Amino acid sequence: MDQKEKYYITTAIAYTSRKPHIGNTYEVVLTDAIARFKRYMGYDVFFCTGTDEHGQKIQELAEAAGISPKEYVDQVAGEIKSIWDLMNTSYDKFIRTTDDYHEKTVQKIFQKLYDQGDIYLDSYEGWYCTPCESFWTDTQLVDGKCPDCGREVHKQHEEAYFFKMSKYADRLMKYIEEHPEFIQPESRKKEMVNNFLKPGLQDLCVSRTSFTWGIQVPFDPKHVIYVWLDALTNYITAIGYRGDSVEAPFEQYWPADVHIIGKDILRFHTIYWPIFLMALDLPLPKQIFGHPWLLNGQDKMSKSIGNVIYADDLVRNFGVDAVRYYLLHEMPFAQDGTITFETLISRFNSDLANTLGNLVNRTVSMIKKYFDGEIPVPGECGETEESLRAVCLSCAKETAACMDKLRVADAMDQIWKIVDRSNKYIDETAPWVLAKTEEGREQLKTVMYHLAEAIRFIASLLSSFMPDTSVSIAQQVNFGDLSWESLASFGGVQPGTKVSDPQPLFARLDPEKKLAELEAELAQPQQMEIEIEPIKPLIEFSDFEKLDIRVGKVVACEKVPKSSKLLRFELEVGSERRQILSGIAKYCKPEEMIGKNLLFIANLPPRKMMGLESNGMILSAEYGEDLVVTTTMDDIQSGACIV
Repeated sequence: MDQKEKYYITTAIAYTSRKPHIGNTYEVVLTDAIARFKRYMGYDVFFCTGTDEHGQKIQELAEAAGISPKEYVDQVAGEIKSIWDLMNTSYDKFIRTTDDYHEKTVQKIFQKLYDQGDIYLDSYEGWYCTPCESFWTDTQLVDGKCPDCGREVHKQHEEAYFFKMSKYADRLMKYIEEHPEFIQPESRKKEMVNNFLKPGLQDLCVSRTSFTWGIQVPFDPKHVIYVWLDALTNYITAIGYRGDSVEAPFEQYWPADVHIIGKDILRFHTIYWPIFLMALDLPLPKQIFGHPWLLNGQDKMSKSIGNVIYADDLVRNFGVDAVRYYLLHEMPFAQDGTITFETLISRFNSDLANTLGNLVNRTVSMIKKYFDGEIPVPGECGETEESLRAVCLSCAKETAACMDKLRVADAMDQIWKIVDRSNKYIDETAPWVLAKTEEGREQLKTVMYHLAEAIRFIASLLSSFMPDTSVSIAQQVNFGDLSWESLASFGGVQPGTKVSDPQPLFARLDPEKKLAELEAELAQPQQMEIEIEPIKPLIEFSDFEKLDIRVGKVVACEKVPKSSKLLRFELEVGSERRQILSGIAKYCKPEEMIGKNLLFIANLPPRKMMGLESNGMILSAEYGEDLVVTTTMDDIQSGACIV
């Protein structure tokens, strides 16, 4: 392209609550691979990442640590940046929401939205989830808990400013209908439209007074600005939007070509963020891609249940590019991926050491042995050579086509087709046999040349995904041009080029030994601070006395039809029978609950769920991903009051 086309790509900014695990790290590696590939294709790329540093949760964590919120986020932001650097990510901007220019711009944005009537003062009474920094209505809760994370919510009543979301809802729906590529994958778009837009948007609470760690509302400093209005605007403040003016390179790069985000924060990016931009009269991003999660086995990673894996631990054991390979190759486009030590070791040995590493090592070694380290001039090509050439050329094009659709794992599969075909070519031509005769040596020149050129294709295409490995291959074979343009034809290697001494790219691991080392180092029980939900604010004893907690004996329990979460309990409460619905089907087998004495809140107003009336709330204890229903130690008369 004569004049470089711009490409602005972002990650979601990482929340500075704690050190990011490998699932968090996946997002920045994925985004880096896309950014690198676009640069490789000749685009003028701007890659932005950073940290989200305000909110009630941060204030509570800092207080628990005995330091100021700014000291706390400085530590965690530094740790996040060091891990992004460790993973060899090529970001152009690392923004922090505590950066002075960002805070000032957020205040200007709030003022602008208020002045034009999009923000108004009222009072808020409803449910709030501190970990998610999210507000919910009664109807949005699932069994009285946050529908996003399943944690406890608490009642909030405070004066607050509200944004008129409903004013822009129809305009957003129309935009989504007219831009089918806006939300990807398609399944995520249907989820947002059906679950949030079609039921109708409520006005959004955009300020808080119950904590202080945030950006102050400019004209009402007892309020701090809602963390999502603060955080989402990083995408424009990072490149020069200043509220009442713009600086370079904003006009060059906005609108963003794609926001890469986790599927769990899709609602904020596909509903709140576009509406904020509409209110600011700014173009919307071209695409928002909600990537799946990386699970540890079958479980979402959680520090509280002790199954977290960290990038720096994996890099220390496998190297940066091996970890990048696993993250990029093993994550499906639309479903959650998994990571375990066993699969990491298996992929390292099979894909990297045996398949890629062995191909490069054998080829360089044979050029050294048979031609004194000099890539020979090829002779006539046969069908086998034509087949190898065709695979190299077609897979290069397919790699680019996959990357245009953000199908990174599929793109890497295309590169490995060249690797596999090259290894097969060695078996088909048997260079060690050709080397035994004078006639065979003439054909051997053609074979060695074609292998060297196939490896050049591999090194070139790998540069976006495994940049250090690409460089290492290029240095061993002394390749000159690894540009995308050079892959338009087969034959870029210059005969006469001297190869270097062969060096193993990936040394094969002893699976049993390595697994034992990893388990000893990373899976052993550690003395660690146990993380629990923050203790709620103190209440008066009279508030507690308002709760009527009773014992109920389970006489019937069954799953609610068409619900994956709800169980229907029938409790004996003295001489009364009471029906209660509870969203604990994932944790309890109905038949095992029969006969147990459960504790429940008896004086909550009835609620309708799935067409059934629920009269009370069963108490349970939650820790991490586990939930246990609370029961009595000894048998006791049903209906007994808990005091």
